[in-house]
Amino acid sequence: MALVPTGEIVAHGRVGAFNVITVEHAEAIAAGAEAAGRPVILQISENAVRFHGGHLAPIAAAARAVAEASTVDVALHLDHVVSPALLRQAPEHGFGSVMVDASRLPYARNVETTRAAAEFAHAHGLWVEAELGTVGGKDGEPPVDPHAPGARTDPTEAAAYVKETGVDALAVAVGSSHAMTTRDAALDHALIAALRAAVPVPLVLHGSSGVPDDELRRAVAGGIAKVNIGTALNIAFTGAVRDFLAGDATTVDPRKYLARARDAMAATVTHFCRVLASA
Repeated sequence: MALVPTGEIVAHGRVGAFNVITVEHAEAIAAGAEAAGRPVILQISENAVRFHGGHLAPIAAAARAVAEASTVDVALHLDHVVSPALLRQAPEHGFGSVMVDASRLPYARNVETTRAAAEFAHAHGLWVEAELGTVGGKDGEPPVDPHAPGARTDPTEAAAYVKETGVDALAVAVGSSHAMTTRDAALDHALIAALRAAVPVPLVLHGSSGVPDDELRRAVAGGIAKVNIGTALNIAFTGAVRDFLAGDATTVDPRKYLARARDAMAATVTHFCRVLASA
């Protein structure tokens, strides 16, 4: 068990995909998945690459090394890619998949942009995810009202979109939002069922940190195959560091508090993996 193609993991469903920002994130995600005995996806977003000075290679190499050393199956995914230049780097750095994010564009331009990206990705052996609808809270934006006109993914439009773009998975807007720090999002399970019936590729739920456990179980049972989680790890990380430093004003060695942060993230990953597995 080690680094495997993303599509191979998603095909089994009920998989957690966790965001990597630092090496400690990658280590924690692998450790948490191993504790749960579940496969997992390490995701590096374009925002994370920007945080690392725009350089994909170092954090990708670290994540890949963690994946290759893992005792469970791990896939490497490049997430929320807007830049064509970043997309073109994915094959050389060991990614098995990429999420092309043209969701802010009008429908016709979304289709055109995503189709072109999918053609490149498929030519280089990459599994491709895209998004249709509006999952709010990206890049510091305020959450979008999930009931707002056009926010949720329309099943008929989604089926046409998948056919026109050739993507391998579709992220759908069904009531969640990125960057939520509370877990009170209510999903539209009737819409999930309608999308599952209309769309011939796996469905992906973004913004899952804000979704309660029972809602996640229902979503996975109803047809969501890949569940993206990021903010929950950062809550665990930051909380552990704050707690450590609040009780110790003299430590200057970052390994002391980063170890606590890594353990807290690993426990969070294990929890989510077990929730998804129990659906």
